[in-house]
Amino acid sequence: MKKVSLAQEAGSTTYPGRGIVIGKSANGKYAVTAYFIMGRSENSRNRIFVEDGAGIRTQAFDPSKLEDPSLIIYAPVRVLGNLTIVTNGDQTDTIYELMQQGKTFEEALRTREFEPDAPNYTPRISGLLELENGTYHYAMSILKSNNGNPVSCSRYTFSYDNPIAGEGRFIHTYMGDGNPLPSFEGEPVLVDISDDIDAFTSQLWDSLDSDNKVSLFTRFIEIETGNYETRIVNKNK
Repeated sequence: MKKVSLAQEAGSTTYPGRGIVIGKSANGKYAVTAYFIMGRSENSRNRIFVEDGAGIRTQAFDPSKLEDPSLIIYAPVRVLGNLTIVTNGDQTDTIYELMQQGKTFEEALRTREFEPDAPNYTPRISGLLELENGTYHYAMSILKSNNGNPVSCSRYTFSYDNPIAGEGRFIHTYMGDGNPLPSFEGEPVLVDISDDIDAFTSQLWDSLDSDNKVSLFTRFIEIETGNYETRIVNKNK
């Protein structure tokens, strides 16, 4: 697979939906992740990211305008020991709780499927970063309907051991705008990763469609120590 520009790929459509990026910084020092949300409806756009311990959660920007919180209020990022979990829904909690009980990433996600938001049946995308004794690997997952048929759930997990410096993978919920919204297809896209968190954050945020982008989270985790830096960008201020 040819490596492409993350900014170019993220900006190639007006509505990639929600997206997860995971990889390793160009200098090889950091495990890198990002998560962004976009919205077309007032309810979806009425959100911000806020820090919640070592993780983050979504929150209504204007609580008086919050309509249905079921699929938009959740914790996208949680940390369990040396594991960082990043997802686009409340399956973050499922992964956290079942891995705490000794289950694997795949076993936890076996209990879930795509979102019940007909006719889109939005895929559930998830990522797991694991750092241990100076080593780093990660996995990504997508749970999606069978070409829009909710009778069947297609499950894909992609694992990346000893990732290459300057490379990452990018997965998002939709191939682009539409009605219904077309689900992501194929393997997570191979993208470039820089070694500066502020440049990385700015490039990704600036590449997203200005009308539809809502919030962005990025994190650089030092592989040797586990120390991390986080950035949050909210359109609503």
